[in-house]
Amino acid sequence: MNLIKTSLLNGIAVVVKMLTLLGLNKILAVYIGPTGFAAIGQFQNALQMITTLTGGGITNGVVKYTAEYADNEQAQRQIWKVAGTITILSSLVVAILVVVFSHELAGFFLHDKNLRDIFYWFAAGILFFSLNTFLLAILNGKKEILLYVISNIAGSLIALGLTVALTVIYGLHGALIALVMYQSFSFFVTLLVCNRMSWFKFSYMFGSFNKVVAKKLLAYFLMAVVSAASIPIGQILVRNYLGNTFGWEVAGYWEALSRLSAAYLLLVTTTLSVYYLPKLSELKVAGDIRAEIIQGYKYILPVAMFAGLMTYLFRDFIISLLFTEAFHPMRIFFAGQVIGDSLKIVSWIIAYVMLSKAMVKRFIITEIISCASLYMLTLIFTKVWGVEAVTWAYAFNYFIYCLMMYFFVYLSLEKNNAKLSVEA
Repeated sequence: MNLIKTSLLNGIAVVVKMLTLLGLNKILAVYIGPTGFAAIGQFQNALQMITTLTGGGITNGVVKYTAEYADNEQAQRQIWKVAGTITILSSLVVAILVVVFSHELAGFFLHDKNLRDIFYWFAAGILFFSLNTFLLAILNGKKEILLYVISNIAGSLIALGLTVALTVIYGLHGALIALVMYQSFSFFVTLLVCNRMSWFKFSYMFGSFNKVVAKKLLAYFLMAVVSAASIPIGQILVRNYLGNTFGWEVAGYWEALSRLSAAYLLLVTTTLSVYYLPKLSELKVAGDIRAEIIQGYKYILPVAMFAGLMTYLFRDFIISLLFTEAFHPMRIFFAGQVIGDSLKIVSWIIAYVMLSKAMVKRFIITEIISCASLYMLTLIFTKVWGVEAVTWAYAFNYFIYCLMMYFFVYLSLEKNNAKLSVEA
């Protein structure tokens, strides 16, 4: 399936998910306000870090090797069994640790130790949460795009219904519970979808451990751990800095805009993960990979830039429609955000080569540099030009990341017209 067909089919799920996210933003804006958005952001960063340790860290590896071994079902099953076993065992261990340290986690991430029960809910559903991510990775790697779309639509609808109900009834507390529970319910839909396929048996998902396969997945675990630690920590540092320096309402504006950005870029970012990662994993010749990157710039980047331009031009209408009047001050952040979003896509199109070819060292180095520079640039820009410069720091950070991708990744393709060398 080519890029355009994949994008169109995936677009169905994206439209549903985008409408869901925008609807949820409106509900959250009405019931929890700007400071509540800041709390939601903190908690989502916690989930990102914790779920990486429960099998989420090997998801990209499952996609890559499922796609790479498209003609070898036995090799695919070996990958699945090892990955599934790791997912189940790590989820159980992490669930126990989350319960034991729930008091400390609530204090650190939510600044309220009385919210420790949120982490009890998380621990209860973490296994199903992780297995859902695992099965979606298999569907992605198998290029079962229609089934992947159906599963994602079901997950979006479950998230919408659960979040609306719990937020309306219980406010912020209910919204936090919904965040940790909806993917656990989505697992049963994804399992039902997978179970209809001839290549799927639940026994293929766990039960053996192969050291060679585990070593391959370890590379992706290392990359995911670095990403899951550095990106959320960087966001938490920025959010805490904004909250402590300019007020938590400002931190809420920044979080609300980040969520809006994620929503309007969904078609682009999901196409990268659904089409690009398995496609690049299959390609072996540097020239073919370069051609795929150029195709991404021809079709994907213009979509991101157009969406960003429309978001900026209609920012006042968007704020009133999707948020409330309390969020009106966030309009000053839009210009830097949408430019930064376009630069993000420029860099990500190349960055997916690192994931597809397990370029562990380059990925770790560039990820750490990028996340550290975001925080440092935020401090510098806001002290020199004021709080409105926070998103210009974000844009300049992705300009730096673009340069790193060009010199560290793209030039390695230019210099190698035969086989692309893969880091161990």
